[in-house]
Amino acid sequence: MLKIIIFILSLNFFLITDANAVKNEFNAWLLEFKARAVSDGISKSVVDDVMDKAIFLPKVIEYDRYQPEFYEDTFTYIKKRSSRKKILEGKRLYKKEKKIIDKIENEFDVEKELLLALMGIETNFGKYLGKMDIVSSLATLSFDKRRSEFFTKELIILLNLVDKGIVKKNILYGSWAGAFGNFQFMPRTIMNFAIDYNKNKTIELKKTEDSFASAANYLKRIGWKKNQPCFFKINLKDNIPKKYLNSSARKISNKKKANFFKKYINNFDKLNLKNNSLSAIIIPDKDIIPGAETHSPAYIVFDNYEKILTWNRSLRFALAVCTLKENFKNEI
Repeated sequence: MLKIIIFILSLNFFLITDANAVKNEFNAWLLEFKARAVSDGISKSVVDDVMDKAIFLPKVIEYDRYQPEFYEDTFTYIKKRSSRKKILEGKRLYKKEKKIIDKIENEFDVEKELLLALMGIETNFGKYLGKMDIVSSLATLSFDKRRSEFFTKELIILLNLVDKGIVKKNILYGSWAGAFGNFQFMPRTIMNFAIDYNKNKTIELKKTEDSFASAANYLKRIGWKKNQPCFFKINLKDNIPKKYLNSSARKISNKKKANFFKKYINNFDKLNLKNNSLSAIIIPDKDIIPGAETHSPAYIVFDNYEKILTWNRSLRFALAVCTLKENFKNEI
C-alpha cells in the first residue's frame, strides 16, 4: 500500500511539474506574441486589454487531436447530421425567420436550404454556439506546434477586428477552434466576408440578419452555383484506376467530365445527370476507417461540393451539408 501511495504522489508531482512548465512556456510565448501584434500595427492598449486574460487551455489541444471528421465512418457522420430531428428544427427556424431568410436567398442567389443546412450542422441552428474563450483558444492553438502559424494569423486578424471596432471583445465566446457565431466564422472569414446587413454599425454573427447574410455573401463570392448538384452516391466497378479515387479533402484531383466515369460506375444511368459537368470521385472512408473498402462508399462530386470544402475542408462535412440541404428541399 505504501508503494502505491508513493507512486501516486510521484505521478501527481510530475503532472503538476509538467503543467507548470507548459504554463511558463505559454506565458513566454504570450509576451512574444503581444510584441508581434503591436509590431503588426495593432494598438498596444487593445493587445493588452484582449490578451492579458488569455490562458493555456489543455482541453483545446485534446479537441484538436480528436475530431469527428477523423474517426467516424461516412454513414454514421452523415446520419447524425441530417436526421429528421434536424429537419424539424430547421423548419421551425425558417417559419420564424421566413421573411428575412427569403430576402437573403433572393438577394445573394444562394438557396435557403443550404444556409439552413450549414447553420444546422455548425451550431444546431444557433443552440450550440460554443462557450470557449476564443482568445484563449486561438492563443493555445497558436502556442501549440501542430498548426501554429495558421492560428497565429487568425489571432492577429481577430485583434485587428477588435481594434477597428468591427467585433466587440466582450462577446468573443465560441468553439474550441476559435470559430464564432451562428455559422462558426473564423476571424479571417469575418474579415473577408461578414457584413453588417441591418446597417446598425456592428456585425452581429449571433443574430439572424447579419449571420445569414454573411454566410450567403461568403457562398456567393466563392462561386456557389444555385440549383446545381453537389454529389451523387455511386457504385464503383473494380476496374477504376486508383488515380481517380480521391481520399483526401486537401485537393480533389483527376477531374473529368462526368460521362468519362460512366464506364467505372454501375449505377451511372440512374444518377439523373442533366449535364456533363466537370466531376471527380471521392472515397471518404479509405484513409481514415481501419479496414474500409477501397470502392465503397464512393461519390461522384461536382464544383458545388468543392465550394463546401472551402468552408470546411472535410469530405464528410461537405457530404453531410449537401445531404441535409437536399432533405430540406421538400420540407420548406
